[in-house]
Amino acid sequence: MLPLTLSRLWTISRNVFNEILRERVLYVTALFALSFAVAILILGQVSAGTQDKISLDVGMGGISLFGLMIAAFVGGGLLNKEVEKRTILVMLAKPISRAEFIIGKHLGLSAVLLVLVALMTLILFILMSLNQFAYPAGPLIVTSFYIVLQLSLLTAAALLFGSFTSSLIATLLTVALYFMGHFSQNLVRLGQKIESEGVRQLLQLLYLIFPDLSRLDFKNTAVYGILPSPLELGVNAFYGVIYTVALLAIATLIFSRRNF
Repeated sequence: MLPLTLSRLWTISRNVFNEILRERVLYVTALFALSFAVAILILGQVSAGTQDKISLDVGMGGISLFGLMIAAFVGGGLLNKEVEKRTILVMLAKPISRAEFIIGKHLGLSAVLLVLVALMTLILFILMSLNQFAYPAGPLIVTSFYIVLQLSLLTAAALLFGSFTSSLIATLLTVALYFMGHFSQNLVRLGQKIESEGVRQLLQLLYLIFPDLSRLDFKNTAVYGILPSPLELGVNAFYGVIYTVALLAIATLIFSRRNF
């Protein structure tokens, strides 16, 4: 197996980044801007006195959901697109390991998501300022960074699913993982109320299997300028990185066993 090299990872990730941008995914930011502007107008009619906080909540939720669409739909098809076009044969004929191929794809799409989230956050700030709404910029920027971590984890999951199934199924599984990941803490609370030891152990196992995405989600408190302690932020970021690395390792293992 070829060792990982930064030069080859850079080349693959740069090509993926440029290819995805050529597909005009940046138009997502225009759609977000339009959707958020319309949401502010509607909320102005129904939320007297709390329009700023509700608008922030809707805006940050929109950033997360628009990012999910890109991570799931683009990430789910990254590997299968290469297989269907048979360009995978050309890539693997070069001195590139399958681990570099997977990691490079992940880094390229994660970079696109970073740019998209940054642009949507900037649009959020601009529209909030134009409407003369107060907003805690610092906590919201930190929250956007953790949205990127969350989307990077989901991108790794999409690549994992795409390594052994079709693009459509990989996309659906990624979306399902997103919602299950946000529900995982509720599994623990549910298990505490169930008397059956077997069911409690099953729920605990599910909690360990599914990523706890609530550890990377601070939208509900950030709109009020509240964030966890720096130590908790660091631990949660480490959790997200470790889980992402584990998903990429499994994806690489499965992909390395495929014959083309």
